[in-house]
This record gives sequence, C-alpha cells and structure tokens, in this order.
Amino acid sequence: MASLREGMPAIKVLYEDNHMIAVVKPPGIPSQEDETGDPDMLTLIKEDLKERHNKPGNVFLGLVHRLDRQVGGAMVFAKTSKGASRLSESVRNRSFGKSYICVVHGAPASKSGRLRHFIRKDAKRNQVTVYDTPAQDAKEAILDYEVVANHGGFSLVAVELHTGRPHQIRAQMAKIGCPLVADRKYGAPATAKVSDPALWSTSVSVPHPVTKDRIVFRSLPDGSPVWSWWTQLQLESAANLFVKEGSSPDAP
Repeated sequence: MASLREGMPAIKVLYEDNHMIAVVKPPGIPSQEDETGDPDMLTLIKEDLKERHNKPGNVFLGLVHRLDRQVGGAMVFAKTSKGASRLSESVRNRSFGKSYICVVHGAPASKSGRLRHFIRKDAKRNQVTVYDTPAQDAKEAILDYEVVANHGGFSLVAVELHTGRPHQIRAQMAKIGCPLVADRKYGAPATAKVSDPALWSTSVSVPHPVTKDRIVFRSLPDGSPVWSWWTQLQLESAANLFVKEGSSPDAP
C-alpha cells in the first residue's frame, strides 16, 4: 500500500519498476488536479514516490490515461519521460488495452456487441453528448460489451474500450437505454446505498516501455454495495472477458 496524506484512502500498488507504476485508484479521487483543488492521484503518487525512495527535488510522473473521479480500478503511470512517451504511443496506436465492468439498468437488446457513436464534450458542464452519426467537434467512440449476468432488473456488463473519450462507457450505455447504476448525470434514477456510477477498471494491459513484453494489471471492485449483488465468480468472469494475453506480475 502506498502511504498517503492523513485521511486519504490507501492506494494499492500493483506493480512498480524504474519506468512505470500500476496502482488501484480508489473512487472519489481525481486522476489529476482539477478545479476543486482536492488531492489527486498524480500528486499523491508523486509524494509517495518522493517519500518511499527518498528523492530530493521534483519527482517525474507521467499521466498516461485517466479514470473519471468516481471510478476506481487499475491505472498506470509513467516514472520516466521515455516511459511516458512510449506508453502514450501505445494509447494512440491502441495497443494499450483497457477493460471494465459496470452495472446497468435493464439489459441491452443484444447480449453482446460493438457500440460506435460520436461524442462531443461540453467542458463547462463536464458532460458529453452522444450522436449516432458524425457531428461537429464530436470524436468517434468505440467499445465492445458483453452481458455476463442479470439480477433484479440490472445487468453486469463487461466492456473493452477501443477509444478513450470522456465519460465514454457511461454515455454510450445510457445512449442505448442502459445507464449505469447511480449515474445521475446520464439519466439513471437514484439507487439506495449507491452513490458513484457502477463502473470499475478491471484490467490495463500494456507493452512494457522498455522490454516490450505485454503486462496485464488487474483489479476487482470492493466496498460499494452494487458489487455485492453479484457472486465472486460472476465478477471474475466479467473481469476476464476482454483481457489481452500477457503476464500478470505479482504485487511489489
């Protein structure tokens, strides 16, 4: 566990070497500094690296990808400029694999499929609009999904992202009539005891920035009542559906 400021949840380190660090982001912490001024992942991990490795001066840490503030799960950062450049390139060429699980209202019309939309972000409202066809300033958004289980009017869904647009999974699932549980921003009704959108980053798979070997970092959700609706086997099955092949390192 990474040591953090007093009162902050501990951050689990999944892997660390000289070039990169993979962690489990707790829900509620922004990926990087925002207008709220609340502690963010980038700053917290830099502080932790500085303390644990007794580094004088500034510590480099590169933000390679983002998770929404309310979303938890596996997340990767670069520890060197070379690592940041190569990991960012893997994001651009789509060799950076990202898979998630979510819980949605209802069920998609098809048990599995590909969603292709066009997303435009309104930065002032921090909300996106989804279009079926190309629109001005809208970027293509593609994901694959598969329904793993159904229970009480809800569905557990595995998702693989092929693009990394803002609020992509949340907005695209809402577009097909299946908003994420507790995602009020995209039309979900209030759900008792669930405050954050039911979305978790279950795996990130990347080619190592130096060795080029593919590494898979995994995380399963805990804590929120929404995940207790499903068995451990169902959660694991959903989390493993879209994982790219590669080694899964032991935690440091």
